[in-house]
Amino acid sequence: MRKNHYHEEMLSVEDARDKILENFSILPSEEKPILDSLGQILSENITAKFPIPPVNNSAMDGYAVLSVDTVGSTYIQPTKLKVIGSIPAGYVPTKKIESGQSMRIMTGAPIPDGADAVIPFEETDEKTRDNLDYIACNSEMKKGDNIRLSGEDVVKGEEILSSGTLIKDAHVGVIASLGKSKIKVIKKPVISIISTGDEILEPGEKIKPGKIYNSNAYSIASMVMSNGGIPNIIGTAKDSEESLNMLLDMAYNSDLIVTSAGVSKGDYDVVKDVLFKRGKIKLWSVRMRPAKPLAFGVLDINEKSVPHLGLPGNPVSAMIAFEQFGIPAIKVMMGKKDILKNPFKIIIDDEIINYDNRRVYARALVFKAEDGKLHANLTGSQSSGVLTSMSKANALAICPEDREKINIGEEINAIFLDDIDDLFF
Repeated sequence: MRKNHYHEEMLSVEDARDKILENFSILPSEEKPILDSLGQILSENITAKFPIPPVNNSAMDGYAVLSVDTVGSTYIQPTKLKVIGSIPAGYVPTKKIESGQSMRIMTGAPIPDGADAVIPFEETDEKTRDNLDYIACNSEMKKGDNIRLSGEDVVKGEEILSSGTLIKDAHVGVIASLGKSKIKVIKKPVISIISTGDEILEPGEKIKPGKIYNSNAYSIASMVMSNGGIPNIIGTAKDSEESLNMLLDMAYNSDLIVTSAGVSKGDYDVVKDVLFKRGKIKLWSVRMRPAKPLAFGVLDINEKSVPHLGLPGNPVSAMIAFEQFGIPAIKVMMGKKDILKNPFKIIIDDEIINYDNRRVYARALVFKAEDGKLHANLTGSQSSGVLTSMSKANALAICPEDREKINIGEEINAIFLDDIDDLFF
């Protein structure tokens, strides 16, 4: 086979990312059940059609009373009130409370006419009384005590959530409290993933000499899922144009096609030949380590133009390239505002060597040290084929392009890979 004869352009990480992201925009909206919308971006304004709570209701289990009837009440000199009924949650009281009367009431039940306070069970002789027709009030209540007023949480006509909101747990509850079962959200992007190479086996197959398991597809699919996209592992293309073309044809409903391997200088040209025949593809050398080789462009898939991101074949290179270029594209398509992760400062406890003027993303484990500051150790071999050091890392420590070495004890930037809220508390 011919060796690589395609022109490669050298780009910074930022330039490569900008060139990629200009090909993506927010996807259309879809209507989904509220529970299924978690993690998506709202594409409509949510307005309350009624107040919440809809009526004045009890904040506690107790007795609805007239506050004036309890003036001067103590454990020594309690006030006795006649019990004229009971109001469970979900039922509307039909009686009006007059002076000297009360009604047993549960949390959330509507306040009966005439009552202006609720005395908790704990402030009565609820547990010890013999006569169920009367209750002894042991405390003085003020007007409004233990009553949730109508509209206290939400006023009728109030905009509760605006378009562009990232739907979180509490939002789902609020939307449900408004009686809505479905909402409009930005669609989740479908990311089709294709591995390449005769040497690839699927997990579960028996290992054979010269073969390796397909870790890349599953790592990338997991990253897609954890960032809100829908992964579609199409399969592994053998080292033939026919095999790769067949799998590409199966990706026609994708919002992004991701391939791994076949884009490096030393690779044979099967992958490159197919990509260049089917679309406008650029091969780049990105000034970063790992993940220097990268391909991006738009492929013609069954008369539909679909963006394509070609990742390196080494497992860590593929993951870090997807972290820097694939995940931001997913976030753009989902309408998210924070496209890039914010860097934070760490004190590095190992040296980082930079021997070729590229930006180094070193796999690191960040922890809070005894000095109260965030420190980090490298997680082992930084070879692009060592996936275990990636699995032990919760961050990428960054050595800039213009530095040959980061010394032990230096404060540098890092970006988190995981949810690490516990480090700050």
